[in-house]
Amino acid sequence: MARLIVKSPYIKNGGGGGEAGGYAKYIATRDGVELLPSGYMEYMAERPRSHGLFGDEDNVDLSSAMKELNEYPGNIWTHIISLKREDAERLGYDHAAQWKNLLRAHRNEIAEAMHIPPSDFRWYAAFHDEGDHPHVHMMAWSAKPGQAYLSQDGIRQIKSKLTNDIFKQDMLHTHEQKSSSRDELVRRARTEMKSLVQEMRQTIGNHPDVESLMMSLTSQLETVAGKKKYGYLPKDVKSTVDEIVNQMERFPAVDDCYQTWWELQCQIEDFYSEKDRQRPPLSDQKEFRSIKNAVIQEAENLRLNRITFEDETSEPSTIDFSSLSSDYWDLWVVTQDDTAPMRDRDEATARLIEKAEGGNLYAQYLTGKLYLDGPVLIPDWLTAGYWFEQAARQGYAAAQYELGKLLLTNDPEVRDPALGIQWLKDAAHSGNGHAAYRLGQEYLKGEIAAKDTAKAMDYLTQSAEAGNQYAQYSLAKLYLEEHDQKQAHYWFAQSASQGNEYAQFFLDRWDSLQPPSVLLAATRLLHHMSRVFQDQAPAPSVPGGIQVDRKLMARIREKKIAMGHKPDDHEDPSPARTMSMG
Repeated sequence: MARLIVKSPYIKNGGGGGEAGGYAKYIATRDGVELLPSGYMEYMAERPRSHGLFGDEDNVDLSSAMKELNEYPGNIWTHIISLKREDAERLGYDHAAQWKNLLRAHRNEIAEAMHIPPSDFRWYAAFHDEGDHPHVHMMAWSAKPGQAYLSQDGIRQIKSKLTNDIFKQDMLHTHEQKSSSRDELVRRARTEMKSLVQEMRQTIGNHPDVESLMMSLTSQLETVAGKKKYGYLPKDVKSTVDEIVNQMERFPAVDDCYQTWWELQCQIEDFYSEKDRQRPPLSDQKEFRSIKNAVIQEAENLRLNRITFEDETSEPSTIDFSSLSSDYWDLWVVTQDDTAPMRDRDEATARLIEKAEGGNLYAQYLTGKLYLDGPVLIPDWLTAGYWFEQAARQGYAAAQYELGKLLLTNDPEVRDPALGIQWLKDAAHSGNGHAAYRLGQEYLKGEIAAKDTAKAMDYLTQSAEAGNQYAQYSLAKLYLEEHDQKQAHYWFAQSASQGNEYAQFFLDRWDSLQPPSVLLAATRLLHHMSRVFQDQAPAPSVPGGIQVDRKLMARIREKKIAMGHKPDDHEDPSPARTMSMG
């Protein structure tokens, strides 16, 4: 396995005395902190087979450099950076020029690792092509004595930066020369993690220990002043948060997903060093620290009795096409048929737009959907809103609902909460149960519309009586909070009869009920964790072996969500045969 060796002893309080020789050679290859004599510069530049001294400039005056260092009163680090002979020859690091280019390219990053501003960073180096480990000696210090500091994390940072550059070609093909290529490894890990993440999203967590711990955490947070973030909490409260995370790790889907991620990290990190690793508890894994704040947020929701909607991103509402003529239905089907020739889909789209421009409310509505979701037209929410409004003003409830939802999005070009609520009211007044459900949500949350539980109950009841299983479930939870178990059981049963697993969860535990928010704490945490694991999943490969940066992928995903797409929309091809909104 290719490896880069980095050792970073230092000379304390500068040099003095001009001694070099064997002692300098001895301390140059030793780990740890040692008190070193001066003369190290001369040792590097004049020893046999040395290629000479260099730094930011080519023409280094050795006498001036030695004088500068001997008079320097602060600490001077003496990095030793070496490669195995076979790797040095294979990658071109068996001569000074390559090392010179490498160190100059990364001098600012080395300075950062040593806590030195780039303008204050000073360094010299010499290359030695000898033995099984060709190497450079690099002396580094700050122009301001006492400013530099190098920790073990800093040394690892230097090693990582240089390794990524030296082995950049190998890194593009990590593990490709082994039984499984890195790309295949990533693909398999991504596929497996995606499946497990989906399982987490669909799991209803039954975990009494988590419920008990969440109640304890809720009580502890009552006494915490200031920010309710993990880093600001007292030690005993942090311990409770950690225990909740570790209890959540016991869910099979979480354990399997974490193990898949861990094994992938180990195989990739083996590129840097070969050592045995044991999987730490999930609470100790810094890449998943956001789970801890999700736990705290859920406990705060419990403490403040905030309303939650487990189903808020999953309401599929199929449109009733019964009032459409077969002509409109046929045109729509063609636009959505990804197996049809694009010419046919474009023609069907053009005919719908033509009819929309002629004033037909159904064509206007469908044109709005095409501009909202694609795939034939480039998504354009302003244009989508225009066509929805044309149909909405003709009294079409489905268009009123779509327009209301669009105006409640976070897109600054279309957002208008007050108008969005009004259009939702118009749609609900026209009998649209989905609009009534959305209004019920908004009046309960109190974020867009002023919180009004009575109005929320009225709208949820309208939607529930129209058969909306999600409204039935939300209404049941409200009745349960109000201790009306008869009404709660009735609406849970109505929702469960339509396949709502959350409602069934409550029915199954009817004889040992706690407040709904407590019962569903583990479930919501699973959903939070699924999003965190999705963010930590390896990015998909693109042609040419280029990897998409994980943070960039997260930003792209946020934009997609803001535009109305599902988080994993278009990641895998899947046919879309039915028209739905939600």
